[in-house]
Amino acid sequence: MSILYDEGQQAIATESRRALEARVSKDDLLPLLDARGQYHAGFWTMAKEQGWTALALPEAFGGLALGLVELGLIAHQAGRTLSGAPFLTSSFGAAKAIELYGSEDQKARWLPGLASGQTIGAIAFASGPDALPAKPSVTWRAGQVTGTVPGVSGGLFADVAIILAQDGGTPALLVVDLAGVERRAVDSFDNSRCIADLLFADASAEALVTADAAFAAALHILALQAVVTAHEQTGGAEALMEIARDYAVTRKAFGQPIGAFQSIKHRIAELYGLVELARANAIHAAAREGKDDFITAAAAARLSATEAYDTAARDCVQIHGGIGVTWEIGLHLHMRRARTLALEQGSSFFWEDVLVDRLAGVSA
Repeated sequence: MSILYDEGQQAIATESRRALEARVSKDDLLPLLDARGQYHAGFWTMAKEQGWTALALPEAFGGLALGLVELGLIAHQAGRTLSGAPFLTSSFGAAKAIELYGSEDQKARWLPGLASGQTIGAIAFASGPDALPAKPSVTWRAGQVTGTVPGVSGGLFADVAIILAQDGGTPALLVVDLAGVERRAVDSFDNSRCIADLLFADASAEALVTADAAFAAALHILALQAVVTAHEQTGGAEALMEIARDYAVTRKAFGQPIGAFQSIKHRIAELYGLVELARANAIHAAAREGKDDFITAAAAARLSATEAYDTAARDCVQIHGGIGVTWEIGLHLHMRRARTLALEQGSSFFWEDVLVDRLAGVSA
């Protein structure tokens, strides 16, 4: 696929940007930092109204039958405006796990709700810093799961979770109805991510994939989410680059715009390069869905987008000087989101290992 979007895809990007900029603002997001267990309801309502939750799901279950490229366009614009909820990514991951690996009964039960947005999904694989633990912290016996999955993004409000468990040492990818499951809210750097520990005590669970194939399936789901997140990170980095550029041509020092100084102009030029590399990698990865090199492309997209957003968040604050660290200007919102997204779906260390293994011919 070309790294350029076609006319229809450009229309999706334009309209989603217009809608988000009209309905999501810094003033909506700042109060969420002080509040645990809240998200920007306006963003999530709009996502459902616009059909973004259904974008990449099959028509048979209420979806629009588009793909990862189109969902990436929405995520990119959401990253620009700092969408105040993680559910677009987490529900997509849960829905794809059920679509790809679930039974017809499981699809009929969960996919219509996930497509409409009335059901919220979560992916609960990680154990501490390990995004895909070799020995999952949850056990599965006789159709019930016991144990705790810590730090689940969106877990505080999720209705269904896809988890990685073990049954006597045998791994299993499971779908769990979270009704009645205890959640423990976690204070975080970005409280709008609604992070929670999920505490399972003999909760009913159904298998999607068992044995060694469970890890490969889990990695595939993480990769799908990583591509969506890479688009979101790229959108955030792009917004910060533009904020830095606009400030540099208006703020004056020593009688001239600070953008005239090499230390500033070179930094913004470097940000432009990082953003464009991240954009190209994200589009390429989305276009490789279903191909043999998809995991490799997803890892590359994830790594380049993380570097772009982290660098843009730091440099934009530096370019603004003292005002850059104030609450009112809101650059810290991007800094918080950059650090949060750098850990969701696995850290850079995890994806570096995945990329090296794939390039060396070692499959997961």
